Amino acid sequence: MPSSNRVSLLRVGLRLEYTTLGWNVVGIFILAWSALAARSVALAGFGLDSLIEIGASVVVIWELKGTNELRQRRALRFIGVAFALLATYLVVQGVIVIATNHRAGHSVVGIVWTAMTAVAMFTLAAGKSRTGRALDNRVLQAEGRVTLVDGILASAVLIGLVLNAGFGWWWADPSAGFVLVYYAGRECHDIFRHDQSS
Repeated sequence: MPSSNRVSLLRVGLRLEYTTLGWNVVGIFILAWSALAARSVALAGFGLDSLIEIGASVVVIWELKGTNELRQRRALRFIGVAFALLATYLVVQGVIVIATNHRAGHSVVGIVWTAMTAVAMFTLAAGKSRTGRALDNRVLQAEGRVTLVDGILASAVLIGLVLNAGFGWWWADPSAGFVLVYYAGRECHDIFRHDQSS
């Protein structure tokens, strides 16, 4: 590939990552406020997931800028620990919510933001996958899959919020949180398994 094309693709990859980073930074504040206002486990968990996505984006930005492998591995370990903490929080909180019959309130802001996030993440994931393949960059492609799952998670949380608001299905909110537990646990396992094999 001509160097000019590679430089251009690297710029596209960086723009995609900076967009993801910016979206999730804004999202943390919106989700924190919405989660507190509605006392929603799913929104709180999705806010923590956004924090982890920020870490993943930072790792890829470092990689695209040519940082060394040791720094990348340390950052990935940090993300793995963050996923483990997220899964633990969601399991404990979800069990408490169901055991105590806690009913989360409605959050119109949370519904709108998760709907917008789903669309944004699916669009960004497609761009990262396409650019990563063109660059033959496995890190960008892998983070594109993380972004795709982020869009799926946003959709799951959105469904839980809508079912709670529309039908009073209070258990849909913590159930959406359990979807995040599966994802967080799987990502943590994959990160540390890859780290041990490398």
